[in-house]
Amino acid sequence: MTPNRLLPWLAALSAGAAILAFIGALPPTLGFVFKPLTTLLIIALAWPRGAAQAKQRRFVRIGLALSLLGDVALLWPREGFLPGLVAFLLAHLAYIAAFCVPVRLAARPLVFVVYAAIAALILSQLWGGVPGALRAPVVAYVLCLATMASQAGVWWRVAAGRDDAALARHAAIGGMLFMASDSLLAINKFAVPLPLASLWILLTYWVAQGCIASSLHAFKQPCEAA
Repeated sequence: MTPNRLLPWLAALSAGAAILAFIGALPPTLGFVFKPLTTLLIIALAWPRGAAQAKQRRFVRIGLALSLLGDVALLWPREGFLPGLVAFLLAHLAYIAAFCVPVRLAARPLVFVVYAAIAALILSQLWGGVPGALRAPVVAYVLCLATMASQAGVWWRVAAGRDDAALARHAAIGGMLFMASDSLLAINKFAVPLPLASLWILLTYWVAQGCIASSLHAFKQPCEAA
């Protein structure tokens, strides 16, 4: 089996081990190993992709690297929450820049309206549980997250019928799952504890990152720009 075919299986096994550690089925220390390892494997999976999308590839790589920093910070949920939040906020800015390469920002305003409404609804339900010192960073993060997911959705809408439609679909699914993952994390942290929270948060998170990595073409094939 070639390395490119082996990497997805290694990432899945690593993610499974991390999830089991975080839900208590394995020694918790394994989570400290396998959580960043899974993201590293996704980075390795993305690294050779996107040869014909150099600018977009650069931003996706930056986003994945910042996500790795966020993963490491959040291994310490209390002390690392704010640094992790900042790392992921910067990652979303990088992903926004990546998704603006094939299509201009907010080219389909209705997509932004839908995501803004969803984000505002979720934030309004959590607001009372967010500590005062974290409210400004949380709002900034939600804005970046919703913008990232929106722009990925815009790319998907604009790319319909084009050569990059499948890549755009991966990005859009990744954006949606990232919002789902962070919504679950926020509900679990600021509202009510969720059963098997780590399972659903990490599962949606890593599938989201894998989808975003897959928005880069695996072959040297040009990607049309809008």
